[in-house]
Amino acid sequence: MHLNQEQLIELCETAKNSAIEASKVIQSYFGKDIEVLKKEGGSNSANSVLTQADLESQKIILQILYPTLKRYDLGLLAEEENDDGSRFEKDYFWCIDPLDGTLNFSQKKEGYSVSIALVSKKGEAIIGVVMNPSTNNIYHAIKGHGAFKNDHILKIEAKSKDLTIPTEQGAVMNAIDTIEKAPAIYCKPPKKSQGGGSLWDFAATSIIQSEAGGYNSDYYKQKLKLNNKNTFMNKYGIIYASSEDLLKS
Repeated sequence: MHLNQEQLIELCETAKNSAIEASKVIQSYFGKDIEVLKKEGGSNSANSVLTQADLESQKIILQILYPTLKRYDLGLLAEEENDDGSRFEKDYFWCIDPLDGTLNFSQKKEGYSVSIALVSKKGEAIIGVVMNPSTNNIYHAIKGHGAFKNDHILKIEAKSKDLTIPTEQGAVMNAIDTIEKAPAIYCKPPKKSQGGGSLWDFAATSIIQSEAGGYNSDYYKQKLKLNNKNTFMNKYGIIYASSEDLLKS
């Protein structure tokens, strides 16, 4: 099914609404002493922690997005949901991280976010929505139509002569910082163990960052593939750069 511009706008607005509602739920937990669970996954604590806020955020996102699955024949990949393989069958699928940066969140630190993308079967992000619950900043982009922050046009502008290398937040906000704190570069090299972020960590930011004038790729300077069978990105790695010169360096 080919989605026209009107449909993409509608889906983007729906994703934004779900991110806003999910962020309200997340903030209702922030600063409280909540149970931190462990889940099967990657090789470090950043991608194996889970809280009730993750689950409640995903629940409300799915409640809002589920009607679009049938209406537009979409697949689904969500971090706290079993992968049903629909992303390999449908022309597009929602790719959802209900709470990126859970480790920061559980330690009562900023740097966490909600990330929602619409990705094509071939692995290209078409829509991206990111919300920072601690600031209420919301970022969005539709392929070919620019990036926006709080509905204002977002373009990368160098704010310093010093290079920023974001590392202290979740993967989503680290990637966003290559827009907000240019000149900046964020990368994860390939590694043998599972990890290196997942598809849902980079799907939304890849389109927002590129539409804002940035450059992102895998570690080998090839286009990001966002529909791999293995959701972890450790085989390919990632690079986000605020300028093409930084990406090539």
